[in-house]
Amino acid sequence: MTDFEIVVGSMLGASEYVADALQETLNKHGLTSNIHLTPNLSDISREGTWIICTSTHGAGDLPDNIQPFAKQLAETDTSDVSFLVIGLGDSSYDTFCFGAAQMEKVLKNSGARMDAPALNIDVLHHPIPEQTAVDWLETWLSSRG
Repeated sequence: MTDFEIVVGSMLGASEYVADALQETLNKHGLTSNIHLTPNLSDISREGTWIICTSTHGAGDLPDNIQPFAKQLAETDTSDVSFLVIGLGDSSYDTFCFGAAQMEKVLKNSGARMDAPALNIDVLHHPIPEQTAVDWLETWLSSRG
């Protein structure tokens, strides 16, 4: 069994860097994870916790690579899934972290359980979002006992 499934929504690569940093952190804790850069529901285990790591593109849209996955989720019962959300965005846009909010809504509407409030990283104030995400994950892992 894999402990975590890291689902990435990215257009320019920042979410991929964050996913790599999260995987490295999980490994340090002796936990296993898979990164999904082209997520497909049939390839993702429901046994581990999902970490959705996505940016926002265009006018508040999900990145192209994660849109088909969001559509799959909207048509699936995911009541057996627990998840976390990390959003990357730029607060100078009025669609700040809309992609992450959209993934959160789709997962909740399909029955999944969110294990912590979403982390929305503002790249204007955190130009290296990996460290912010790792700090957040470390705190969440330590709170699990």
